[in-house]
Amino acid sequence: MKNIQKTTTMKLSTQIFTAFFFFLLGMSNLAAKEVMQIRGQIKDQNGAGLPFANVALLESVNGAMITGTVSDDNGQFKIESVKSGKAQLVISSIGFETYKSEEFEIKPGAMKDFGAITLQEEMAALGEVTVKATRPEVIIEADKTTINVEGTVMAEGNTALDVIGRSPGVYVDQDGKINLNGRSGVTVMINDRQTYMSADDLANFLRAMPADNIKSIEIINNPTSRFDAEGAAGVINIKLNKNNMDGVFGNVQAGGQYNGQYAPFGGVTLNVKKGKWTNNASLNYNEYAVYNDLEINRNFQLEEGVSRFEQIGRITTRNKNLFFNGGSDYEINKNHSVGINLQASKSESSDNNNSSTLVDNPGTSDRDNIFSFNESIGNRDRIFGNLHYLGLLDTLGTKLTADIDYTKMWAKGNSLLNNSYWVNDQEDQATRDRILNLNEMDYNIFTAKVDFTKPFGKGRVLETGLKGSWVKSDNDLDLSRSIEEQPFMPDPNSNQFIYEENVLAAYASYKSKFSDKVSFQGGLRAEYSDITGTSVTLNQVNKQEYLNLFPSVFIQHQVSKNYQIIYNANRRITRPNYRLLNPFVYYIDPLTTEEGNPNLKPQYAHNLEMNHVIKGSYQFSLGYSQTNDAFQQIFEQDEESRTTTTYTTNLDKSQNINFKAMIPVEIRPWWTTSNMLQVNYNKWNSMIGEALLDVEQTSYMLRSQHNITLPEGFKLEVVGMYLGPQLYGQAMLKSFGWVDAGVTKSFKKDKLTLTVNGTDLFRTQVIRANVQFDKIDTSFRQYRSNQGVRLTLRYKFAQGESFRISNRSGSTEERNRLD
Repeated sequence: MKNIQKTTTMKLSTQIFTAFFFFLLGMSNLAAKEVMQIRGQIKDQNGAGLPFANVALLESVNGAMITGTVSDDNGQFKIESVKSGKAQLVISSIGFETYKSEEFEIKPGAMKDFGAITLQEEMAALGEVTVKATRPEVIIEADKTTINVEGTVMAEGNTALDVIGRSPGVYVDQDGKINLNGRSGVTVMINDRQTYMSADDLANFLRAMPADNIKSIEIINNPTSRFDAEGAAGVINIKLNKNNMDGVFGNVQAGGQYNGQYAPFGGVTLNVKKGKWTNNASLNYNEYAVYNDLEINRNFQLEEGVSRFEQIGRITTRNKNLFFNGGSDYEINKNHSVGINLQASKSESSDNNNSSTLVDNPGTSDRDNIFSFNESIGNRDRIFGNLHYLGLLDTLGTKLTADIDYTKMWAKGNSLLNNSYWVNDQEDQATRDRILNLNEMDYNIFTAKVDFTKPFGKGRVLETGLKGSWVKSDNDLDLSRSIEEQPFMPDPNSNQFIYEENVLAAYASYKSKFSDKVSFQGGLRAEYSDITGTSVTLNQVNKQEYLNLFPSVFIQHQVSKNYQIIYNANRRITRPNYRLLNPFVYYIDPLTTEEGNPNLKPQYAHNLEMNHVIKGSYQFSLGYSQTNDAFQQIFEQDEESRTTTTYTTNLDKSQNINFKAMIPVEIRPWWTTSNMLQVNYNKWNSMIGEALLDVEQTSYMLRSQHNITLPEGFKLEVVGMYLGPQLYGQAMLKSFGWVDAGVTKSFKKDKLTLTVNGTDLFRTQVIRANVQFDKIDTSFRQYRSNQGVRLTLRYKFAQGESFRISNRSGSTEERNRLD
């Protein structure tokens, strides 16, 4: 009976979802046709018409482009707009100063004639230092903080991952994993679309992306109901440049990095627009090469005394990554457009791990030696396709968007672990064994999403939408062992694991005002999840089914012209990474294994934040987060076999209180700084086996970024970072810091730039940690080859008339959990 009820419920929910999806799509026939015309003529100082000048119509509030055109052979132009509100006309042409009109009102159905507009010739002052946009502009809103990167020193010579790591509250660790306000579990989006990549793939993709391709970065600590509930720590949305040139524009970059190993990179970005078609494509290749020196000391308490393990190793890694991203948009008319986006990537990785371990045995002078060599290679191919629709349904801004996505990924890897064992100096009598690991993974993800926005005037806006996602993954792990030179024999830890996940979601959000100074936004998102994990080898099925509600609320109080307070609260979920649910056993070395956990449950975070903003620049934030069933990687020791196992489990509860201060300082017009202080209090409380983990730690992070504009086209950037002691569950990390610096030289009117960056200049980015919990007594030291130099040569090209690429929202977040 329960199965019949469940099947009926699933069918009914799917039917309702499908019906509402197509009902909202059918509303696209409500489009309005009324437009406002804006015209004029552009002349030079001699009164002659100025052809091919760029004309842009911008929103007064945030400077966003509404539409644009180019003047004809006589300098005349005409623009039509369906939007309403306050706007500004901006005209630019090479060799002339930019013209900006006074603010005026756009009224559909009206007409505004600017008449003759005369542009003044640009005057150059020899020996004069021009200071322009050295520090990114930060715009603080109730639900997000936007960092405008375009045209700043930060954008030149850096990668997208560099820029994200210097954003308010963000910290990127040595593996490229992103933390926000001291918490992991960040969802990363590009142009409102989920990136659909594992953490490693995403890091490599962002390392390959030039920062000057980025227009802005949105930091969303506590997302509204419009966003997927996935991602307990928040959302980072990268907005790419919408270059306003009709015809062809883009950039080409090439360079390399040396940190003991040489790693080249290069790429090209191309945009082409003709008529109603807008096309864009980018192809980037990069290699990420690094070595990691490790020192690990483990103490095992035996009946005879303490057995000490001293392990020294080096892991040499090289990843080769090729990424393609392309899209095409077609404007059906001024109010409706459709498009397609394609992504493809291919990655090859190789790792060589050498380690030597010396073991003291209590009660005897004999010392055991273990030498291990683990060689692994891997390949990962990924394709992604997106179909999208955007409809503007009236002049008030009523909007309907829809996305259908499909993702497929194949991954294959193999590793061979060779081990040698001998006593004292008798290496010639060593015994040997081998462990062969073959792993194949296959992922399929299909999602569909529709969003509807309805403004009612006077700041009142209703948003609602639906989303469905269907995921299936198949992971096959084949282990075998060999003693000496004997044939490989099957290992009982081999496993085939199939994971299926279906999630249906619906949300509604409403924005309005209590008064002229106080506005609010409240929303509710519901997500129904049906998850099945099947271990084919063990004949085990783990099933989860749950319905969750995720409320959110935002209040913005404009206390005075220069002071506002923003309050927000929400509830979020982070579902387990697909791979972590697989009950695999992976041998890192003879002493250490990693295991999957099929019983891993989602973690839920309850977040509160209060943000004080002074003069639109100075931020002082206080936040609180409680996470139930918090993910945490833990270590377990077996005293008898003297081995260590690591796996991810759910801790009962973790708490985080964080304070953040953002203080920009202009030392000179040509020297500006951005400074951040972040203080975190973390507390974990949970039973791990038969031992209680009850620990707490107050930690802090300091970052100071200096941007200096020098004569002759030189620009200098220096970034210093310092982290105090950090606590991560069982592990305590000691304090460390580093300094990066870069110099950029511009040529050919800023079209060509040469940048030299130095990373970890003083070789201080050393990780030291220890785990002392229950019977575990382990410490380690790690230095990754962060000290290095990177050289980048980039050329930007553009030609044509102004145009606009519409923003569209993506529809999925599932692939962020691939690994």
